[in-house]
Amino acid sequence: MSSQPYIGRFAPSPSGELHFGSLIAALGSYLQARSQQGRWLVRIEDIDPPREVPGAAETILRQLEHYGLHWDGEVLYQSARHEAYREALAFLREQGLSYYCTCPRSRIQQIGGIYDGHCRNLHHGPENAATRLVQQHPVLAFNDRLRGHLVANEALAREDFIIHRRDGLFAYNLAVVVDDHFQGVTEIVRGADLIEPTVRQISLYRQFGWPVPAYVHLPLALNAQGNKLSKQNHAPALSHGDPRPVLLAALRFLNQPVTQAMRELSLAALLNEAVRNWALSRVPAATAVNPAFSNAPH
Repeated sequence: MSSQPYIGRFAPSPSGELHFGSLIAALGSYLQARSQQGRWLVRIEDIDPPREVPGAAETILRQLEHYGLHWDGEVLYQSARHEAYREALAFLREQGLSYYCTCPRSRIQQIGGIYDGHCRNLHHGPENAATRLVQQHPVLAFNDRLRGHLVANEALAREDFIIHRRDGLFAYNLAVVVDDHFQGVTEIVRGADLIEPTVRQISLYRQFGWPVPAYVHLPLALNAQGNKLSKQNHAPALSHGDPRPVLLAALRFLNQPVTQAMRELSLAALLNEAVRNWALSRVPAATAVNPAFSNAPH
């Protein structure tokens, strides 16, 4: 075990209220951090205004408090971090590690969905262009502390991906890496729907010369149609009533011990018991692994 203090985080986007799938990610990251006497941070990933719902950030924070998931320190808002992202983009440009790309999405779809580096040596200016990373550190596999050795789609791993969008917004992969490094996050616990971007994020850490955090991708909660619970699929918001039955359901989903006695505990006592009993080794890894990846032996 590293002597470095553990820092985990939960980083929702304010595109709607938290639902049961969100609670799985929040609770799993919270329990993993608290079980190691670590800090648990909350970051609001509000860098995509067209997708955001007014008031959702405040609602999410109230929901976390209602469910007893109290964070450490100040909440970090990505909307206040634009200067840090601009500095990261400037560093990559100065190092010759990025370029402007004017290729429309339709062209990339026509060639199979993976960008082919078409604009890398065309020396476009920034007008009506996205910025792409010159991929020098492709990550072909990584170790997930729950799922083991995950092997990426090689073409995806080698792609020059977008780090600044054509519409002027900062790309998710850039912002999340800059902020996780800034906050000193040592382990990222999140849903399995984010397995695919992990190789891009690790490649950015290496590009910047920063230490790479550990990764845990939790199973996804599915609806009756077999789709993951999400705001896009209109998953119902978390109950505003007694949070304990919902937390117990989330613990059962994560295959953690749930006893009859826990049903009678106060919210704080229930979470303390959950922290005491938490074992990542019990969490199932079988649901909704992205098909771009496969489990492979070490």
